[in-house]
Amino acid sequence: MVFRTYPGGYPQGLQAQTSAGQGVSCLFPHDRPASLQGRVFRGSRVVAQGLLTRTELRSKAWRPLFRDVYADARLEVTHRTRCAAAVRWVLPPGVAIAGRSAAALYGAASVADHEPLDVLVPAAQRFGPVSGLVVHASGFAPTDVAIRQGIPLTTPTRTCWDLAQWLPTEEAVAIVDRLASQRLVVISELRAGSRLRAGNRGWRRMMRVAELADAGAESAPESRLRVRIVLAGVPAPVTQFVVERDGRFVARLDLAWPHLKVAVEYDGLWHDDPEQFHRDRRRLNRLLGEDWIVLHVTAKRFREDFDGFLAELRQALRSRSR
Repeated sequence: MVFRTYPGGYPQGLQAQTSAGQGVSCLFPHDRPASLQGRVFRGSRVVAQGLLTRTELRSKAWRPLFRDVYADARLEVTHRTRCAAAVRWVLPPGVAIAGRSAAALYGAASVADHEPLDVLVPAAQRFGPVSGLVVHASGFAPTDVAIRQGIPLTTPTRTCWDLAQWLPTEEAVAIVDRLASQRLVVISELRAGSRLRAGNRGWRRMMRVAELADAGAESAPESRLRVRIVLAGVPAPVTQFVVERDGRFVARLDLAWPHLKVAVEYDGLWHDDPEQFHRDRRRLNRLLGEDWIVLHVTAKRFREDFDGFLAELRQALRSRSR
């Protein structure tokens, strides 16, 4: 038998043809079993129940999420959807969503829908490897896990610890900044907790991340820029510094060294909006009367010429220090 598939499903009335030219019944998009529409399910179970054949299960009507786990192709599959599916169909008891995946569920990180999930497994428990999951084995206490909308995931504090171990410093700080800005963690408590765990494996990385974290950061790119500046040996700037004149608002600056009147602005994607760009430039022009030096960094320059920007920043700070 030859089974043909078509993008978006078969046109109405079209049937797959056997090698002998005989028509056979196919699963049309509008013929999906009602019990599976908009649902995530275990493939072997629905086949055993006779709801689908294995051939139908492989059609474009269904989207594979994990081994033997499928979703209606018309269902919007988000990172949260995949986390919930993994908890129900893939993860054994005692395993929790962790790292960037946990941060995404807290609304503190952006994780693409197709990216693998981070999961935390007790050190003594054997699990994995599993396609679609990044499995981390480590000791953790029951108090390190919370249940959020039916999904077991590491607490915000434990998530910060794991991020510090698993990610480059600037990436970990960017997410910790966001957790702190949402008041899910308190940076001073992270620092204190790191000191209490001095001598334990990983405590230095956690301390470094906690020392660099700042709840005032408004975006992940700004966090990465700030961390890169500080790691280069430049004194830490003040985030979201407000400039006033006679008690009236003049401007808010991404990063600033107020005593020297030097600032750095990160020009992100929102500057593609002409109106936003106009407002920002008018706002920053008002700073000229306040004798500020304002340097601008684009995403392209941050990626390709950070050293050049850093030289300009150091020169600006030196000139004002004199």
